[in-house]
Amino acid sequence: MIQFEVYHDGTLAEDMDLSGAYVFGQDSIPVRADITVSKGLIRCTKRVPGPAGLSVLWDVGKAGKFMLPTVRLPERKKPYNLLVEMARAQLFKVIQKREDWGLFDFDDAADLNDAFDKIRKKFLAALYASDPAKAAEIGAQTLSDAITLGERMALFHADIFLKRRKASAQASARTSFGTTVDLSATNKPYNSRLQEVADFFDIPLAWKNIEPKEQVYDFKQTDKWIDFAARAQRPVHAGPLLSFSNLHLPERLYIWEHDYEALRDLIYEYIQNVVAHYKDKVKVWNVVSGIHGNNTFNLSFDQLMELTRMSCLLVKKLAPQSKVMIELVMPWGEYYARNQRSIPPLMYADMAVQSGVKFDAFGVQILMGVPRDGHYVRDLLQISSMLDEFVAFGKSVHVSACQVPSNTTTDSDDAWEGEASVGEGGKWHAPWSPRLQAEWLQAFYRIGISKPFVESVCWGDLADRGEQVIPHGGLCSGEMEPKLAFRELRNFKAFIYGNGASKDQSRRSK
Repeated sequence: MIQFEVYHDGTLAEDMDLSGAYVFGQDSIPVRADITVSKGLIRCTKRVPGPAGLSVLWDVGKAGKFMLPTVRLPERKKPYNLLVEMARAQLFKVIQKREDWGLFDFDDAADLNDAFDKIRKKFLAALYASDPAKAAEIGAQTLSDAITLGERMALFHADIFLKRRKASAQASARTSFGTTVDLSATNKPYNSRLQEVADFFDIPLAWKNIEPKEQVYDFKQTDKWIDFAARAQRPVHAGPLLSFSNLHLPERLYIWEHDYEALRDLIYEYIQNVVAHYKDKVKVWNVVSGIHGNNTFNLSFDQLMELTRMSCLLVKKLAPQSKVMIELVMPWGEYYARNQRSIPPLMYADMAVQSGVKFDAFGVQILMGVPRDGHYVRDLLQISSMLDEFVAFGKSVHVSACQVPSNTTTDSDDAWEGEASVGEGGKWHAPWSPRLQAEWLQAFYRIGISKPFVESVCWGDLADRGEQVIPHGGLCSGEMEPKLAFRELRNFKAFIYGNGASKDQSRRSK
């Protein structure tokens, strides 16, 4: 068992929200554990031996409210000081990325290195403090300063590589920006805003809508958007073809929950029919999405990998000119601590590469701002570091969905049940607002596009609508009025493509 003392305002905290908290082991892989809190003491009873750390949602004042880890620690009877260990973990990450990114070699990084030296001295004061409450106070200050420094480092590094990417004409040509289409939107303002901001259209394919009855396919709604994309001269990203999300699966499939062979055959038939219908019209197929985390049918590891291999190979065979993408959801993998029938995301990615699955790229969803696994807010250094993990796989990456909310209110006419929790999943510097959403978008896109292996970034929703994964997460209001984030994305595109020209305009001028 590992224990942590939690101090607040100089005394042990009487209460603490452990929503989303999880224990992790080697390589930051979550592990099963019972986590309880009483009288300022968090107890983590692990199911596996060895050192472990705790990740918990924590308010660090002006820096924000983030899901933050401690370092991995050995078991002992004496409790650890939570804030000191979280500060230690943040400093370790800063040290690691300073070395990985070679920030010692840049003269412009002198102020970052000076700031690190000051923070390190402050952390040493926390270690040497005899009073645990005082140590926690200094640890909290160190943690806040280290998070701010880490975000500055992430943006500094991003700007260096962004300039290099802009200088390469070939790299700029490979860069594109999109947004997910709302299939139910039929008004002209929606179409106009969509063309204004998106280089490609991400068209969702939900199995339960495409095949509402067994052997009965309905392509009318998606056909309209595929045809519109062709008229607008926009490439199409489509999918997912296979997802075990409740929003995707037809209910009739659950009768085959214990018959894997029958389920596999139904999946094969469905993918075959959909790809055959659109094989010449889709540039990027989102073939398999999130089955590593949403293992609805409790399939074995081997069965999940077989479905991945089968689905990708089938699409490659039917549409060889298209790119095949495997999409990872909840990329920090906290769900694995609660469901051992799932697979940690990077382990699943590694197995897909090592086992010879025929695919071209990974997709990564980064949706933040609501209190659900995979959607708690992370700081920019964590985001940049997570994306760097994909270098080892040798595959290109598409940020297939990114999104944060523009406010935390529930006063809209189309409010839905889930909106009451907006904001409880963390915050970035301050409570979410239209301006903060725009600032986060600009910071995230700088980081994402600076990575040489990232080919595209797709915002989750063009406009606010009912029952969004991230409520108030659209670039426009429900009435299609552009938010500040819409204008920020448009300006960022102009910056990347140069001279204010859109990618579409640049293509026509050649």
